[in-house]
Amino acid sequence: MKILKTLFWPDLEGNHRINLFKVSSRIKGFFYNRKNFAFIRSLGDIIFLGLIFMGLFGPQDPSRNVMLFLAWGIWWSSVVLSWFFLGRMWCAFCPFPGLARLFQRLKFSLFKEPSSFLKTRGIHLATALFFLIIWLESTTKLVHSPRYTALFLLSIVLLAGLLGIFYREYAWCRYLCPLGRITGVASTMALIEFRPDYRVCAGCKGAFCRKEKDAVKPCPVYLGAVSVNNNLNCFICGHCLLLCPHDSPAVYLRHPLKEVILNKGKGITCAYVIPFLIGSQLARFLKDTPYFESWVKNLSFEPHLLFTILFFWFSFALIILSKLAASYFRYIEDPLLGKFNLTIAILIPMAFTGELIYRLRYFFKNVGDFLPTLGRQFNIPWLLDFQFNLPESVVKYISLFLLTLSLAGSLYLVFYFYAKDFEREIPLKRFLHFIGISLGLYIFYYFLIFTSI
Repeated sequence: MKILKTLFWPDLEGNHRINLFKVSSRIKGFFYNRKNFAFIRSLGDIIFLGLIFMGLFGPQDPSRNVMLFLAWGIWWSSVVLSWFFLGRMWCAFCPFPGLARLFQRLKFSLFKEPSSFLKTRGIHLATALFFLIIWLESTTKLVHSPRYTALFLLSIVLLAGLLGIFYREYAWCRYLCPLGRITGVASTMALIEFRPDYRVCAGCKGAFCRKEKDAVKPCPVYLGAVSVNNNLNCFICGHCLLLCPHDSPAVYLRHPLKEVILNKGKGITCAYVIPFLIGSQLARFLKDTPYFESWVKNLSFEPHLLFTILFFWFSFALIILSKLAASYFRYIEDPLLGKFNLTIAILIPMAFTGELIYRLRYFFKNVGDFLPTLGRQFNIPWLLDFQFNLPESVVKYISLFLLTLSLAGSLYLVFYFYAKDFEREIPLKRFLHFIGISLGLYIFYYFLIFTSI
């Protein structure tokens, strides 16, 4: 009961988690049987190649090519949904490094160690690439063109393959992948975590989880279980399980906000990714409202220019707001943690839930036309009868439910910081502005989401 209680009200000093390997031998067996991962990756590679092929050589009419819905509706939505439940485990099955794996299997690689430039600047490049994708998605025909979407996917595969020629394992995934970077940040609020038993690791003299043995490769992103202390980079791929002689690593069920509470919005990854992600969402939702079209006409702006202005306006406004709020709170540094920003921390649930709402909206809008599109593409007339439209009210209620959950998460963080983390030593009035920011952003999201549907 104590463990279950701390899943809702975590004791950060304790080790109150649920070891899923002990709960079910099937879960443990899945990770230890490497054929499971190989099968899923191979299946994903085949499907991915099919998507690229359909995009390049299939019909370019969106109503006659299902690859757009499969790529932007199912694949993208699934990636975002996985953030909350599986952390970065999606990356363990991702098809992007498939070409790099092939090159390395054929020994067509220099197998060098990642450069210092990648290690120090990769995070900035990956973050910039992610928001470039968001911008292109919102200002070009990328989402509406099978060929452009296929070329976009193919370009990432080729870039990952190029790095696979120079560096060993998954240098692209660890340091440069834009989707991997945002997935890593989002996975800090996942329900599961992959961790070793640090007490066991303290007595280990070999660091076996980081060394290849008997054709079992080490961690593809240069970690090893002993180096995993957060969800940012670990794929939960299970490589180190077979290498550890002490049965130390395991998958745990945890409080989803535990890592957010520990981190407190620390670091450049959160400090800029979260404001820019929310800023992009507000601009994207606003772009679908009647107000945006009216402003384009009245201001004589090009739509892509107005979107860009709104994107950066919202993003920088949130950065300034977070710094002002931190300044008002006064306590922004910890002897052990270093500088932190509670405003960024409390916005994390809304940032990633907002992205889920946006992605699901595309899915809900187009799911009813999937089978008819399949029928038109492959000349199967009877599939045309399965056309349907999901009622707008359903989409609105689902969006409202998810948005309200994110608000509850933000308010929970505020109360936890006040009551338990700072042990009520800081006056409640210092936390009230965090509540105001959460409620204000909730209302703004609510207005934009319901106006744009």
